[in-house]
Amino acid sequence: MAAGQAAVPAATLHACPADADGNDRPRPRPALVVGVAALTVLATGLGAVPVLFVAEQAARLRPWLDGLVIWVMGVAAVAGLLVPAFRTGSPPALVLGTVAGAGGLWWARRRLRARSGPGPGPGAVAEERARLTFGIFFVHSLPEGLALGSAMAAAGPLAVFVVLAVAIQNIPEGTATALAMRAAGRGRADQVRSAVLTSVPQVPGAVAAWLAVDAVDAVLPASFAAAGAAMLLLVLGDLVPEARTSGSPARVAGGALGGGGVMVALAVLLNAPGA
Repeated sequence: MAAGQAAVPAATLHACPADADGNDRPRPRPALVVGVAALTVLATGLGAVPVLFVAEQAARLRPWLDGLVIWVMGVAAVAGLLVPAFRTGSPPALVLGTVAGAGGLWWARRRLRARSGPGPGPGAVAEERARLTFGIFFVHSLPEGLALGSAMAAAGPLAVFVVLAVAIQNIPEGTATALAMRAAGRGRADQVRSAVLTSVPQVPGAVAAWLAVDAVDAVLPASFAAAGAAMLLLVLGDLVPEARTSGSPARVAGGALGGGGVMVALAVLLNAPGA
C-alpha cells in the first residue's frame, strides 16, 4: 500500500454492492430494513382508520381500492422486480426464483383455503369471511416483505420505488381487512389490530431477503424473481377475481388506472429500473 493511503475497511467494501443497474451503492443496515418494513406494516393500520368513522363510505370505495391495489402491486412486481431480475440474472437463477416464489405462495394459499369453511349458527359466514380475509392478506405479506428486503439490498431508486409501492397498497388492504372484521361484529380495536397484523410477515420477509442478498450478492436476481413472481400470482390469482365480484367494474377500472398512473409516475421520477 502506498504511503499515506488509508486502508478501506472490509466492511465498507462489503456494504457497497452493485445495484440493479450495476452501480455501486451503500447497502442499508439491518436495523434500517426492520424500521422501514415496520413502517409499511403501520400503513396497513392507517387503512383501517376510515372504517372506524365512515364505514359505509369506506365500503362504497372498496371497488376503487381493489383496482388501486391490483395496479400498484402489478406495476411494482413487473417494473420494480421482474424487469431488473431478467436484466441481471442468469436463466437458472431466474427459473429457481420464479418457481420458489410462485410455488410457495400457491402452496400457502391452497393450505389456507383447505382449512376454511363456515360453521353453523348466525353470523358464521361473516366470521369465516373475516378469517379468510385476514389469512389471505397475512400470506400475501410474506412475498411483499421479500420484495422490500430484496429492493433495499439493491439500494438506490429501486428501493424507494418498491417501498412506496408496498406502503401504498398496504393502506387499502388494511381497509378491506377492517371492513371484513366489522361485518363479523368485531370491535374497533380488533379491526385496527387485525389490519396491522396482516402485514407483520413483511418484517421477517424483508430481513430474510436482505440477509440472503447480503451474504451472496448473486442471490439478488433470484430474490427479485421470487418476490415478483409471487406478487404477480397473487394479483392474477386472488385480487383480480375478487375485484370481479364487486359488481362495479367501472370503479375497479378507475382505481386501477389511478394506481397504475401513480406507480408509473413514481418510476419515471425516481428513474427506477424497469421504468
